[in-house]
Amino acid sequence: MEEQNKGENKKESSLKQGFFKKVWYSITKIEKYPDMAAEGVGRTIGYLAKLVAVFSIVFCLGMMYQTYNMIQEGVTYLKNEFPEFSYQDGVLTVDSEKEIVISEDDSFVGRTIIDTKVEDEQKINQYINTITESGEGLIILKDRVLIKNGAVAGTITYYYKDTFEPMGLNTFSKQDVIQYATSSKVISLYVTLFLTIFIYAFTMYFLTTLSDAVLLSFFGYITTLLAKIRMRYAAIFNMSVYALTLSIILNLLYVAVNIFIPFEMEYFQVMYVAVATIYLIAAILILKTEFVKKQFELMKIAEVQEIVKKEMEEKERKDKEEQEKEEQKKKDEEEEKKEKDKEEKGNGGEPEGSNA
Repeated sequence: MEEQNKGENKKESSLKQGFFKKVWYSITKIEKYPDMAAEGVGRTIGYLAKLVAVFSIVFCLGMMYQTYNMIQEGVTYLKNEFPEFSYQDGVLTVDSEKEIVISEDDSFVGRTIIDTKVEDEQKINQYINTITESGEGLIILKDRVLIKNGAVAGTITYYYKDTFEPMGLNTFSKQDVIQYATSSKVISLYVTLFLTIFIYAFTMYFLTTLSDAVLLSFFGYITTLLAKIRMRYAAIFNMSVYALTLSIILNLLYVAVNIFIPFEMEYFQVMYVAVATIYLIAAILILKTEFVKKQFELMKIAEVQEIVKKEMEEKERKDKEEQEKEEQKKKDEEEEKKEKDKEEKGNGGEPEGSNA
């Protein structure tokens, strides 16, 4: 018994310690979901945070790769074609009377729209719709840049002031940018940009994934009611997080491939939700099967116990009858002996010579 308990404790601790083992179990061993869910909501949230962190790192590396290529192409474009511009205290000014549009074919990051004079939000929304239709791109305004990436819903916004002030950049010109981009100092820009993108991507994707887990857990709760399984909501939520693992990894691969081969997969979000839902339902059905199996085993045990009980009662009844027979037999023998002794005593008490 002690060896069995030690084995179970060892098994439980291995589940608690291994992040990559949990990832593997979440994809290949659905029957492990109840064991992992039993660890508590805190450990499950920690697992989700690690998974999202891995996703965010890959996303940031992809953005850095795109940023590096964009800077190299941008330097060439600035030198030869782009008009003069200047930046001061969070405001970018480009010497152009109308917006500058760079097509997808001429830009590594998709369609790029530059307009530092626009003030109308409606016009800005038109720009956003334009790059959304093309799948990805940039909108460079006087105080911020909007980035649209095919792997992320919506647009990512970076304000110049928030990005440049920590670097000590309050003013620069076109020539300053060209000199900076071709020097070793640009590494600090990559580091700052990486940290900024990581924090933003981690926060947004963590909240999005958490909301997906909550919605999925409500569906799972309804499924348990239909399957007539009594489960705590916390356990269903934990299993929902593990059920999202493969969907998150598929999304990660989608983002990684998009870095080198930009494309848009139709109905990817539908597949994202469908895969997680299938995993969760499978885990609940496995629990249902185990529950029915245990109930069947308990019924068999109860039947065996009932049979054993009847056999014991029958044996006790027979033993009691045998005992009563033995006692009756003894009583009969004693009575017979008493009668015999009485007869012998009666015969032995006759006077001598009575026969004469």
